[in-house]
Amino acid sequence: MESQQMKGKTVVVTGSNSGIGKETAKELARRGARVVMVVRSAERSTDAMQEIIEQSGNQDIHMLIADLSVMGEVRSVAHEFISKFDRLDILVNNAGAVFGERKLTSEGYERTTALNYLAPFLLTHELLDLLIQSSPARIVNVSSGAQSLGRIDIENINYEKDYGTMKAYGTSKLMLTMHTNWLARKLQGTGVTANAAHPGFVNTNFGEKNTGLGMRILLKISRPFQKSPEEGAETPIYVAASSEVKGLSGEFFADRERKDLPDEVKNEELQERLWRTTEELLGTNYDEKLSRLKAATP
Repeated sequence: MESQQMKGKTVVVTGSNSGIGKETAKELARRGARVVMVVRSAERSTDAMQEIIEQSGNQDIHMLIADLSVMGEVRSVAHEFISKFDRLDILVNNAGAVFGERKLTSEGYERTTALNYLAPFLLTHELLDLLIQSSPARIVNVSSGAQSLGRIDIENINYEKDYGTMKAYGTSKLMLTMHTNWLARKLQGTGVTANAAHPGFVNTNFGEKNTGLGMRILLKISRPFQKSPEEGAETPIYVAASSEVKGLSGEFFADRERKDLPDEVKNEELQERLWRTTEELLGTNYDEKLSRLKAATP
């Protein structure tokens, strides 16, 4: 891996104060990129930021604060980024969590869906102008093999019934992969690619605070079989930075290789219904924005 190969590029990594996100931010910083960390708490992230600076030797590291489970804060942090930076080469939507019980956010969204799916959908929409202006650019959505546990029910996206911890988590990641694949089609001709990356089963603090005793015990027992955060970050870093991924879009990667998309992701009717429902929930209009941006591109 060549150092400084990303000098001049600007990267956003959400949830980069720990685990996979921190290791991804650190490596991209080591390669010379300006890295903007989007994190929930400055107090809990200052040490991580300093670690990234010291271990990468890169001083061009910045921090923006937002609770990404709140869509109002997603919009605010996007606008703050646009006001401070003039380009965006790589957007890594990494922030995510698993929750042991159903709870609604202050805006009325089920929080697993809000953080793991709605936030990347909305943040990408809000930053799309800058991504296209900076093209070639890449969107990397950190998904999960747990998507195999998911089943998309458009009528129950907020889990008014049948909430289950891993069901909700897996479904949120399945929706994220589906969004990535559908978005890639819409982005054709813009110079911006969108791919999903599965980091593997990684030994982080993921799931330890928000789940029940049974899940915490399972995570502890399985720890010897888990990847380190550095190993888990390898695939997101590969998708974000490798020349081998140049021009590829709409794909799902694991272990630095393209994998088959889940059957549900290939269901175009379901993709379109999910997209339409999500846009209605968030009040976005990707098609209108893309039409305007493409028309303005020389």
